[in-house]
Amino acid sequence: MATIGKRNLLEVVRETNSGVYMDGEELGEILLPGRYVPRGTAPGAMLDVFIYRDSEDRLVATTEKPHAAVGEFAAMRVKELHPQMGAFLDWGLSKDLLLPFSEQGGSVDVGQLIVVAVCVDPNTDRMIASARLNRHLSRDEPVYEVNQPVNILITGETPLGYNAIIENAHRGLLFYSNLPAPLAIGARMFAFVRLVRPDGKIDLSLDAAGYERVEPLTEQILEALQQAGGRMNFDDDSKPEQIREQFGVSKKAFKQALGKLFRDQRIVFTKPGIQLVDVADDAAEEAE
Repeated sequence: MATIGKRNLLEVVRETNSGVYMDGEELGEILLPGRYVPRGTAPGAMLDVFIYRDSEDRLVATTEKPHAAVGEFAAMRVKELHPQMGAFLDWGLSKDLLLPFSEQGGSVDVGQLIVVAVCVDPNTDRMIASARLNRHLSRDEPVYEVNQPVNILITGETPLGYNAIIENAHRGLLFYSNLPAPLAIGARMFAFVRLVRPDGKIDLSLDAAGYERVEPLTEQILEALQQAGGRMNFDDDSKPEQIREQFGVSKKAFKQALGKLFRDQRIVFTKPGIQLVDVADDAAEEAE
């Protein structure tokens, strides 16, 4: 059965001057307006479409991709304020998404980026946005493993760090003390579960812990060295933001990986920079 507020793979059943109608099964035939119909589409074709209700409560389909579907979270920018209805958000479709006053949790301004959940208004059966995120998070007990990689969405700042939504389901926290630089609200990234507390709160880190973090990173550094001809201007004095941009890890993790490579006699420090031991040995032989 086709699902409202989600992407669906539906069959084209007939063509009209307005577009094509698709088989929505129990939902009936659903119009895909002509401007969204791919060239050469004919009855029998299967199309990946998103289903929603238009301003007249009719079910329509689109090939546009919204920033989030029903049950998902995303950062959306405020496009317009309506004095009676609330704020309208850009959610990636030609039709904007309403953030009602009752779901704002505070004043909003045009141009502001807000993290919201996409949900269905039980009174109107239309899709709306909600900035009251806690209402839409999973009530199930978190079952993440320590050091498990997860997808996160940064939702806001606290005195301790950044709140994040984990795997579209649970809230987590990235502590300032473990971050090399500020994070952008609405950013999506990979993180690692550092601790699941008895009360269900989850501590996150942008780096894996222990061996799981250092071992893959040493291979990444060696590969980068080989691609750079055996020498690089990165070492334990490099700036945290440069390390994060180049290797995607914190300075602490980078220093741990360099220490292991040095102890294993795979690299030497050239101050500034590092180089492979083989390159250093070759240079010494040439000097002789």
